[in-house]
Amino acid sequence: MSMHALDVEQVRKAFVRKERSPGRRNPLKRTKREEVIALEGISLAVEPGEVFGVLGPNGSGKSTLIRLVSTLLLPDSGTIHVFGHDVAADPFAVKRLINRVSVDAAFFKKFSPLENLMYAARLYGLPQKEAGPKMRSIMSRLGLKESTFAQPMEHMSRGMQQKVAVARGFLTSPILLLLDEPTTGLDPHSKRDVQAFVREIRKTHDATVLLTTHDMEEADRLCDRIAILDEGRIVALDVPSGLKALVPSSNGDRPSLEDVFIALTGQTFEEKEKPS
Repeated sequence: MSMHALDVEQVRKAFVRKERSPGRRNPLKRTKREEVIALEGISLAVEPGEVFGVLGPNGSGKSTLIRLVSTLLLPDSGTIHVFGHDVAADPFAVKRLINRVSVDAAFFKKFSPLENLMYAARLYGLPQKEAGPKMRSIMSRLGLKESTFAQPMEHMSRGMQQKVAVARGFLTSPILLLLDEPTTGLDPHSKRDVQAFVREIRKTHDATVLLTTHDMEEADRLCDRIAILDEGRIVALDVPSGLKALVPSSNGDRPSLEDVFIALTGQTFEEKEKPS
């Protein structure tokens, strides 16, 4: 029996939100504790070499799932294994196999892309002679001009910084790459560059990709299978064509993933994004 790249079994994660009631008398006793469930009974398996998408609006639990897989959080119950390694029992083995790109990637803003990537290479024990040519190659493939490689990050656009984040994520050649909304906020050209690089990773490298997004076209274009997450639960999981087959066509038009989401949740993504 082959080993999955990622096994998530009945995972639950909740956070405690504290609300202090108004009043000056003994304020500690007026603090209310409310449990907020981020994930409830999540189970999924990702095959080696697969691009697996997790689709859902903000607050659906996508980023919490990524943080759990990357060992930044621990599940309250259930198990997560990355190529057979338990994220709770063997986090250091997991960290050697993964890298993560998030929508809020942090950098040394005064440093250049090359300096930031070299710092990351040293953290992972990647030799400088190997890291130098590799980081230049990855950034070029992502559409960054060589003239920007030595510029301070603070002078770069949001899209350019996100490309550097993707380059940093792939620099260590992870066999599981966690992409947490990597194209959110990017201009269309930068978004296409990042998406093309994800496709290239799939074709030319032995890497598995877990991609979270609320961009349905992106998920449809990149992913082999997609789980739709809503309020911490998986409401559907299938290949894109299988998900779209859940919804009957209307006026001869083929259903989209937007149609699937509306059918399963009763709301559009835009409605889901609005604060309650």
